[in-house]
Amino acid sequence: MANETSKRENTRERALVKKSKKENILAFCYDFDKTLSPEDMQAQGYIQRLGEDVNAFWKKSNELATKNGMDPNLAYMFMMLDGARDKFYVNKNELREFGSRVKLYNGVETWFDRVNEEGRKYGLTVEHYIISSGIKDMIEGTAIGKQFKAIYANTFYYNKGGSAVWPAMVINFTNKTQFLFRIEKGALDVNDPNVNTYYKSSEMRIPFSNIIYIGDSATDIPCMKLVNSFGGHAIGVFDPHRNDRSQVYKLIRDHRIRYFAPADYSEKSHLFSITKDIIAYIGAGTKLRRLTERFEEESEHALECDQSPVGQHMNYKDPDK
Repeated sequence: MANETSKRENTRERALVKKSKKENILAFCYDFDKTLSPEDMQAQGYIQRLGEDVNAFWKKSNELATKNGMDPNLAYMFMMLDGARDKFYVNKNELREFGSRVKLYNGVETWFDRVNEEGRKYGLTVEHYIISSGIKDMIEGTAIGKQFKAIYANTFYYNKGGSAVWPAMVINFTNKTQFLFRIEKGALDVNDPNVNTYYKSSEMRIPFSNIIYIGDSATDIPCMKLVNSFGGHAIGVFDPHRNDRSQVYKLIRDHRIRYFAPADYSEKSHLFSITKDIIAYIGAGTKLRRLTERFEEESEHALECDQSPVGQHMNYKDPDK
């Protein structure tokens, strides 16, 4: 009988240790325009190629949306294709070429390696995601396009000849939030129905407490609010040259973000300093959460098996070792 009890305890301990070794992942989720880049991506070559004034293009796009009860993203995507007619073919390669000209804020190109290293110090694997109302193929063409595990942004449907003919995916400020749930559950494919599947909190691939969302304006509010509400961290950024803080002040006042900083991603920046502190905080919280999960599993198992609570508790073990 003693041997059977010992075997059960050894099996249980191995299962708990295996669970405690589950990969600890930290997700950075970014808006793109005015967050990683100082201007709208379409205004850094594409609109000019149409022969349009940038401000006039956006004014006409907004009017088109308003007059026709149209999603603003669909309006500007229509104008991108309609304006290019008889001028040039819109295809993936062309859009990626325009993306390669997109300017980035100071320090963005080296940001990813630095935060990845900070994560490793605390036993965290860092992943990066884009959730944007910009154009996915343009973002893929930027200098940082390969840094992201997934890019959620507007896309075109391409015909057999490779030309863009119709919107395939449109992401506006409200439906951005679905992608946070996809990241949380690991259902990254946009057609994966598991985004609606119920999981225990301990089964989430990346809990919201391990998500950092970085954005710049009111269009990020739904994502910021969601991340904050579930224990994550939302950071507002503003252009360091314009130094217009009106948006981040409103976001702080309305409890959409907890922190803000100039959009300077360099090593000595205020933004990087805040991020390092958040990573350290998440690292400690992750370790404690894993420990809680071990205790919950031990208690659940003992109660299900009607075991005596006396003398059954395993000694404390670091959940990350």
